[in-house]
Amino acid sequence: MLAAVSLCGCESAAQRAADHDLQQAADTSVCQSAAKPVDVSSSAFPSAFPMPPRTTVYHVEDRGADGTIVTAISSLPFDRILSFMNHDVVSAGFRHVSGETEEHDAEANWVGNGAARGYHGRWAIRVSGSCSGQTVIQVLSARS
Repeated sequence: MLAAVSLCGCESAAQRAADHDLQQAADTSVCQSAAKPVDVSSSAFPSAFPMPPRTTVYHVEDRGADGTIVTAISSLPFDRILSFMNHDVVSAGFRHVSGETEEHDAEANWVGNGAARGYHGRWAIRVSGSCSGQTVIQVLSARS
């Protein structure tokens, strides 16, 4: 499937640094029952970036010129979130540039195209280590 994230295990130093930034952005042990929704509006985060159903965005961190990091938790299982990121996010105008998928986590670099032009970033999803059956979603977005 061409639209799916690559299964390549190779990751650049820049991609590892972006993953580290995402992981350091918020407490990812928050379960959906404790997650308090927050406003995502930011000039560095596209309002058209879709989040899966049954997802609560509970942390937004503005990093100035480096962009905005959004952290969310979903009660949907990892495989459903992965499908959403590979299909619905791409259909909304956020084309994958590169990425990788492993058993319990996946990430991809993306660029906005079409109506989403002018943005780029990285998303990462992983099975929650604290909340059974839940998935952590983090999206880094910046203006191009």
